Amino acid sequence: MKKAGFSELVDAIVAADARYDREAYLFVKNALDFTAKQKKKKETGSLHVTGQELLEGVRQYALKEYGPMVMTVFAYWRLRSCEDIGEIVFRLIRAEAFRKTDEDSLDHFKNGFSFQAAFVEPFLPSLGEPVEKPG
Repeated sequence: MKKAGFSELVDAIVAADARYDREAYLFVKNALDFTAKQKKKKETGSLHVTGQELLEGVRQYALKEYGPMVMTVFAYWRLRSCEDIGEIVFRLIRAEAFRKTDEDSLDHFKNGFSFQAAFVEPFLPSLGEPVEKPG
């Protein structure tokens, strides 16, 4: 029997529960790859990515890929919080697309960061800067 590829696993997950858009799963996989590469550059130990490390990778990767459009893209995918990222991760773990250690928990994704603070506030104008008047 042929082992299902990532795309097929995602299709099966979304067919069973369409709470999140298919693209959200692909994004999380890409963010995990991005995070693992960043971690590999920094250390020589385990390449296992913790929930908190993944959330930081998600933040960095989303800003890099989508800039000020992150919240629009995430809204389309129905991602509203770090808990949604964790839910996707653990669905992928149950589908055997991702692996986990005994220490990994869905709770590691709770209260990770505010999407507003991470994805909106970096693009707001600073209130302390004077506004130049035209002409």
